[in-house]
Amino acid sequence: MGEACGSCSAAGTCTTGSCSTEPELTEAQKASHIGKVIAVMSGKGGVGKSSVTGMLAVSLMRQGYKVGILDADVTGPSIPKIFGVTEKANANNVGVIVPETRNGIKIMSLNLMLENEDDPVIWRGSIITQLIQQFWKDVVWGELDYLLIDMPPGTGDVPITVFQTMPITGVVIVSSPQQLAGMIVRKAIKMVRRYEATIYGLVENMAYVSCPDCDHRIEVFGKPKGEEEAQDSEIPYLGQLPLDPVLSSLSDLGKIEDYQSENFDKIAERLTEEIKKAEEKK
Repeated sequence: MGEACGSCSAAGTCTTGSCSTEPELTEAQKASHIGKVIAVMSGKGGVGKSSVTGMLAVSLMRQGYKVGILDADVTGPSIPKIFGVTEKANANNVGVIVPETRNGIKIMSLNLMLENEDDPVIWRGSIITQLIQQFWKDVVWGELDYLLIDMPPGTGDVPITVFQTMPITGVVIVSSPQQLAGMIVRKAIKMVRRYEATIYGLVENMAYVSCPDCDHRIEVFGKPKGEEEAQDSEIPYLGQLPLDPVLSSLSDLGKIEDYQSENFDKIAERLTEEIKKAEEKK
């Protein structure tokens, strides 16, 4: 069976792999109107991808946009925690109704369906990918300008499912200065290109830390290479972010929306600019 039949209503009977039958929309999808679907991904874990996703959502919300976050990092979900969302997701006859943060960012995560948030998710990949598809098809997202997808690290089952079954508008790549992270982020870039998705740009996280006494910049992981990496890969460079204990502390308290950062705001502005540029090229 061809890839074109993966989500087709004729799947299992089509023999050409090229039928054009559109899958029937669910009631939840009919009740949702999403402008842009942006995947935030990295080649490896530990680069602060979820924090970047969360703060991009906050910065976009501050620009006046309606924003949602789909937490696709099923086995390591952290989005509800950093926003302090503990309300469970509910369902009605249309679909799953998602909780909102204090400032109105809509969030869907498996942790909002578990009885205890620290219960481990010991599932095989096939079950996880089915859940991700349900987050897209059965959740009532309502009116959103942007839906950010917090992807798990790597290029495995979940990223494949997201690219094959969701209308991804574009991708933001998150990296860090370590050479290993640079090497692995190139794998993520190549995966995105294999699915012919637009890369809006690269964010280099943990580029430095500022001394609290003198503001001296300390490059803990060596000289940042994000801008050079972006140029070599021929993708936009959205900017770099520091290691900030204030952000870590507020995230632990579930108050990431209280964090103020010109760096994040500028990156969000550049992101919207790159989205406009990509649309103009079409």
